[in-house]
Amino acid sequence: MTSHLITSIQALAKNQPQKTALTDGQTSLTYRDLVDCLSTFAGQLKAYKGTCASLEMENSIDWVIADLACIAAQVVTVPLPPFFTASQRENALRDAGVQCCISDGLIVTPLAYHVVPLAKETSKITYTSGTTGCPKGVCLSQPGMEQVAASLLSVIGAAPAEHTAALLPLAVLLENVAGCYATLLAGGCYDVRSQVEIGLGSGMKPDCVSLVGYLATSHATSCIMVPELLGGMLQVLTQTNTALPDMQFIAVGGSKVSPKLLEESRRLELPVYQGYGLSECASVVAVNTPDDLVIESVGQLLPHIQAHVAEDGEVYITHPPFLGYVGDPQGPASYATGDLGYMDAQGFLYITGRKKNVLITAFGRNVSPEWPESELLAQSEIAQCLVLGDGASYLAALLVPATKQINDPILQLVVDQANTRLPDYAQIQKWAKVRPFTLQEGFLTGTGRPKRETIMQSYHPLIQTLFREESYANVF
Repeated sequence: MTSHLITSIQALAKNQPQKTALTDGQTSLTYRDLVDCLSTFAGQLKAYKGTCASLEMENSIDWVIADLACIAAQVVTVPLPPFFTASQRENALRDAGVQCCISDGLIVTPLAYHVVPLAKETSKITYTSGTTGCPKGVCLSQPGMEQVAASLLSVIGAAPAEHTAALLPLAVLLENVAGCYATLLAGGCYDVRSQVEIGLGSGMKPDCVSLVGYLATSHATSCIMVPELLGGMLQVLTQTNTALPDMQFIAVGGSKVSPKLLEESRRLELPVYQGYGLSECASVVAVNTPDDLVIESVGQLLPHIQAHVAEDGEVYITHPPFLGYVGDPQGPASYATGDLGYMDAQGFLYITGRKKNVLITAFGRNVSPEWPESELLAQSEIAQCLVLGDGASYLAALLVPATKQINDPILQLVVDQANTRLPDYAQIQKWAKVRPFTLQEGFLTGTGRPKRETIMQSYHPLIQTLFREESYANVF
């Protein structure tokens, strides 16, 4: 199997050997250095050719070297995010039949899980935290992932990839493919530091002051982030009256983004572009660009993607570039995404919510909770929220204030403001203040989406008080 990514890096090492490929702020590797490092480490992995290796490391230069070396050595990678619980990690290792673990410092530790059959071209198995404790392993080919990276460069251009800042964990496919692979294919510099250093340490509320400082001092030209980070960053930029003059492209995705948040980005002249993706499509499916932009949409489909919207509004991807799941090595001809949306005449895709999340009120109104949630999250005083109300006559919400100083009267004013942009049936009538939703408690996916069922089960007694006058049987 020939990797275009590896051959491209090798060509750059020959033609532009002194160009910086990777940096962590302290150490930098040229493209020639990178080829030497990945070749050396690939030699240490020869015994594991054709088997699976887990990548269990902090964001670092070594993470990238390990990933590329596995491609060169034909070792299937199983990246495990740092926010996985012990049981999720064990499930992934056993499910994929992992034979060794690569940890910080490029230490290889043999493992003895039973080898499982995989689709022939499998190069990476990605496990997302999803909504269950035992997520499926999505098998992806190297050409499939590289096609996404190449398509992104074809619609965005190579200039924004000159200096890409890694914000999400590299074990998250979006960062791995759209961040790292696309940057190296473009011959850019990938700036990869520990998340603690840039203010995004595991188990901590994002420190957006540190994040903005990192993006400014590193002179990053592009990055990928989730809506929560965007909201916090906009607040810091506004309060400190600072800017990011080097930034050319900020991709935001993972969950629905409020148009107000995107409009605020435009006001601050911040180049923010909403996109949409799926693990089964090797990350990105659609993205807005400077040349093709509709703020309310998630952009146009990447050139290699084909999709259609069914009569019930569910988005389907034709011939998705994944090889099936572990244990079921055969991808479908048409993949039901579970997302609801539509496409306009110009080919822009709009995602309105998750099919399984749709709330049907007692009046028969269908409401995707992501809609009122996006309006709530557009208020800087609200850090996180969850909208409820299936089977009830009104909607309610669990709210996480942005700071401890935000009291109940302020929250009520904020909810009232959000309600002005919603029709009666989608407005929030009652709410309760709760502690932050965290990865450690199992309340969030890796891209920051709330795990609705888990949160609802945990807050069952509180939710009952919000709907004390309702039967509310359908919520659970």
